[in-house]
Amino acid sequence: MEQSELAQPSPPVREDRETATIRFAGDSGDGMQITGDQFTVTSALVGNDINTFPDYPAEIRAPAGTLPGVSGFQLSFSHHDIHTPGDKVNVLVAMNPAALKVNLEDVEQGGILIINTDSFSENDLKKAAYANNPLESGELAGYRVVKIGLTTLTLNAVQEVGIPKKQATRCKNMFALGVVFWLYGRPLEHTAVWIENKFGHLPEVAKANRLALQAGYNLANTMELFTDYYRVKPATLPPGVYRQITGNQALALGCVAASVQAKRPLLYSSYPITPASDILHELAKHQNFGVRTFQAEDEIAAICATVGASFGGILAATGTSGPGLLLKGEGISLAVMAELPLVVIDVQRAGPSTGMPTKTEQADLLAAIHGRHGECPLVVLAPQTPGDCFSIGIEAFRIALKYMTPVIILSDGYLANGAEPWLLPEIDELPDLEPTFHQDPEGFSPYLRDPETLARLWAIPGTPGLEHRLGGIEKDSATGNVSYDPINHQKMVDTRNDKIQGIAKELALLEVNGPQQGDLLVVGWGGTYGAITSAVESLQAEGKSIASVHLRYLYPFQKNLGAVLKNYKKVLVSELNLGQLCQMLRAEFLVDAIPFNKVQGKPFLISELRDRMLQLL
Repeated sequence: MEQSELAQPSPPVREDRETATIRFAGDSGDGMQITGDQFTVTSALVGNDINTFPDYPAEIRAPAGTLPGVSGFQLSFSHHDIHTPGDKVNVLVAMNPAALKVNLEDVEQGGILIINTDSFSENDLKKAAYANNPLESGELAGYRVVKIGLTTLTLNAVQEVGIPKKQATRCKNMFALGVVFWLYGRPLEHTAVWIENKFGHLPEVAKANRLALQAGYNLANTMELFTDYYRVKPATLPPGVYRQITGNQALALGCVAASVQAKRPLLYSSYPITPASDILHELAKHQNFGVRTFQAEDEIAAICATVGASFGGILAATGTSGPGLLLKGEGISLAVMAELPLVVIDVQRAGPSTGMPTKTEQADLLAAIHGRHGECPLVVLAPQTPGDCFSIGIEAFRIALKYMTPVIILSDGYLANGAEPWLLPEIDELPDLEPTFHQDPEGFSPYLRDPETLARLWAIPGTPGLEHRLGGIEKDSATGNVSYDPINHQKMVDTRNDKIQGIAKELALLEVNGPQQGDLLVVGWGGTYGAITSAVESLQAEGKSIASVHLRYLYPFQKNLGAVLKNYKKVLVSELNLGQLCQMLRAEFLVDAIPFNKVQGKPFLISELRDRMLQLL
């Protein structure tokens, strides 16, 4: 790297910032997810609040250096509580021209571009569809460009180790991480320990990564690459023990906690599908808690195994994404008809069909509520943050066990892969979920019901005197025998529906974020929580008459939702689909709800939500 490529030498000036947003971008083999994760963990350890958004390429093996092959990891870390991984990026690390082209529009004007100049050959530019080299054309004039020959410098830094060039080149992500660690005053120790733990069985590789990390830090420190550097002080968070957690990890742990609280073993049966597969991977680690995982041959087998486990008195769950939810439809309908407690996790992605399997969307809502044959009601819940996925997992099992019904959890790709600090709950604060199995054979029928909840009795097969049949054919409401009687069918359909609708009576009232009445109410659900809350609270700070509600219970709704909607002059429904919740609210409560929709495979930005809210205000 020539001296002329460096910024003008001058003593760096420390600048305090409330929040910073960084994005690492490169080929899927450049280790950008690892790099971002290490910066995230380090920032959490120094006390910042954090929020992350990994962005994976949709193609498994896109050609290196091309636009479809770009992998990114964005994180925001802050001195105060934050809800999103940030809007505009302050620092972009681009490992090649494709990474620069895909991500440049998201960088703030005057932001820092750290660019690997070794990957800007004529062939690299051609693969990224650049007619001219952006480093020379002037199109980067509005940014602070820091040119670093990352590949060359990494090879020089690890030369003493003597590993093959291909292995040495892979260390360049650690070199880039060292540079950004210096820029924000982050310590190297945690990543050094992580390197030892990950590559301890390959001491030469471990040493090479440590050398690259230190070399990047030293370069930024001694060569004056930046005119200033930044400090983001620790955030003030509620006291307790925290860990970094993704939505998929939290859902898995919620299932484990439900199993422990119910004192029943858990079977998780699923077929691998992006972005839900990590739930299966995480649960497979917890056999010591009595968890059993089953990778089924297809989605139909997965749901049928779950139905069988539930019939046998086991806690049962299955996971999938949109395409798999539809394949599971007939099995879910069987569970509704048989009134069996089980949990179906749908980690939504962009569709239809295969769509964009690594991108986020919220378009399965109507499918979850209505996407089965016949009158087939069940409960639909949605978490709002990665950490909330833990709580929603426990709540899903609580409702399933109490009301003898399947429950669908609608997570999404944004929550599944995003991470945040999660305050570990106190064990004694978790609900008791231990079910009561029916034991008395006197007058037994599988459709004897609790008069309050309308839940049918749950008897474990093989219990003497409690032999019974369940299945997909309608049963007599009194005896449990097969029945084709039309009046009985009407009664059973009404009873199953009344049971689900009655759940609303026990749900806590919906809480409003802001004034209880006013000019504008913003309604959201799922992973839009962070962006909506941030936008609304920023406008509240400016004196605007605006409030928000976020729905975790999507079917049935909380009983005060209709009254809340009518307390505002306008209602804006923001969701990552073409207006599915908005359609439901208009039909159910006859409010003139206004949709604000986005289906780009990307989450809402705070800024675009603010703009739309201001238009309505």
